Amino acid sequence: MPADSPVAQVEALFFDVFGTLMNWRDSVAREAERALAPLGHKLDWLGFADAWRGEYQPGMEEVRSGRIPFSKLDVLHRRNLERILPRFGLTGLSDDVLRDLNLAWHRLDAWPDVPPGLVRLKRKFKLAPCSNGNIALMVDLARRNSLPWDAILGSEIAGDYKPKPRVYFAACEALGLPPERCMMVAAHSRDLAAASKCGLRTAHIARVNEYGPGTGEKAPTVPVDIAGSDLMDVADKLGA
Repeated sequence: MPADSPVAQVEALFFDVFGTLMNWRDSVAREAERALAPLGHKLDWLGFADAWRGEYQPGMEEVRSGRIPFSKLDVLHRRNLERILPRFGLTGLSDDVLRDLNLAWHRLDAWPDVPPGLVRLKRKFKLAPCSNGNIALMVDLARRNSLPWDAILGSEIAGDYKPKPRVYFAACEALGLPPERCMMVAAHSRDLAAASKCGLRTAHIARVNEYGPGTGEKAPTVPVDIAGSDLMDVADKLGA
């Protein structure tokens, strides 16, 4: 990497988590089956995961728009879960079952390239999630998947949800760095466009199977500094 490249000045990498680092769809489907099949329920488990995820942006938009106060993602996930239950004919579930099911998002599996890719990147950069997930959720995912974070940043420290600028600026401020020395890494062009407007450098990862085979972004739809096929490819391009 040329020494005069803007990317060469980057000291910290911030990561989107759901979809970019975590295979949420297969993981939530597995956890829903684990929790509900023993109770006699037979569902389209992947369809259930998709429906739950489908409420993700609408739930956060209630916070972003000011219609409701900031709430941790665990709280929004529970509200969203209760919204979709009738669509699948699920009634009378105990609070214990619902609480356990809501923790499905704490038990996601990382894409296979993520743990080794982060280990490589940590040798050169400070690493932190900049996720809409709350801190407890991020800690559980890190422990489950051996993610070597230097800090846990994102929505909870900002009191808002991406792509609001405050989330990106709060992450930079937490590490005492100007935005141009930070890079947002994500599989979603909308996230990267918002980070870029705040002055961060950007890297895109292609997660082509995020919503099912061939459904994710194969390439960024906005200008980025780096585009990689996976996290190992991004590490290569960052010289890590």
